[in-house]
Amino acid sequence: MKYIFLIAAFNALFFAVLVLQKKKALHDKILIYWLIYLGLYTGVYALFSNKLFEDFHLLSASFISLLLLHGPFLFLYISALIDQKFQFNRKKLLHFVPFILFNLYIVIASLIPKISERIRLDHVEGEAGAPLMFNFFLILTVLSGPFYFISSILLFKKLDINIFNNFSTYENVNLDWLRKLVYTFGAIWTVLMIFVTIHHVFQMFSWIFCTHGLSLSLSVFIILIGYFGLKQKEIFIPYPDQNIQYVTEPKTKYANVTLKKDEAEKYVNKIRHYMRVEKPYLDADLTLPQLAAKLHIPSHLLSRIINEIFRLNFFDFINQYRVQEVKSKLNDPEFDNLSLLGIAFDSGFNSKSAFNRVFKKFTGMTPSEYKSQH
Repeated sequence: MKYIFLIAAFNALFFAVLVLQKKKALHDKILIYWLIYLGLYTGVYALFSNKLFEDFHLLSASFISLLLLHGPFLFLYISALIDQKFQFNRKKLLHFVPFILFNLYIVIASLIPKISERIRLDHVEGEAGAPLMFNFFLILTVLSGPFYFISSILLFKKLDINIFNNFSTYENVNLDWLRKLVYTFGAIWTVLMIFVTIHHVFQMFSWIFCTHGLSLSLSVFIILIGYFGLKQKEIFIPYPDQNIQYVTEPKTKYANVTLKKDEAEKYVNKIRHYMRVEKPYLDADLTLPQLAAKLHIPSHLLSRIINEIFRLNFFDFINQYRVQEVKSKLNDPEFDNLSLLGIAFDSGFNSKSAFNRVFKKFTGMTPSEYKSQH
């Protein structure tokens, strides 16, 4: 088991070095610090866990407090990926306050023998009960994981809204790898923390079983987060023109501006004409800022027109044209030599799964069913 942890520690530091070589966005910088933390944590556990929990009780408690850092790193990493205006400021440091307070308590307790001798993670015969404050911080550590996993899941819901308002394709921007990792690791982490709580309260299971389980799950997490994090690109890339940006705020700067009827009709006619003549939807990677730049309409205004007048989000607005393009080509003998998937790719779709899902959403039937009926 020791060698597994050492390999994981090496992988974490190795991936951190690789990410360091990239042209670093803010989420990459957070990932670097996160991987260094994971590597050092797992490495120290692999080398010193046997003596740490038996002979250095205060130090082992401080070591366990490091688990309070994992959730904040996860939350901040996802936040930096899904929010183009995300900045690491003083407010973000509040996520690390529980870790600081836990260690401040340990430092103060070390000066008071009656308290420090009762702070230990293993359980020995005749031991007095652990201090109330120490138990409080342990409970805080246990709850930290589920709290941040749930918070991360809520961030994914925000990401979904931003994707559908800014992108015409879901692939490569939905952070599917990170979603699966959060769901899986969140469930495993919560179960292991329950075991830790049962151990500390009822002295069931061995402490080594609990800590080995946590460290082993972290080892697997390191390999996955390092590998996929290294390949992850920035999702919402800022544009030089402030009027041509991704729309990620719930309330845009045009929300309180009245859109006159004649002005709205002018924009609608311009958009419809451009979509019909230029067919920008044939570009599989078309985004809201790209279309806004081509139409010479500010992104926020274009998004508002699509949402309020067309009654669609950007994703559905573009894909309805792609579906119509597919239907048109299916009825055109010129495209009889192409397969369904070939026609889909020729109409702006970039994957079979997306094509089938979107086509059924707009027509109520699969592409094959539509072709056989028409």
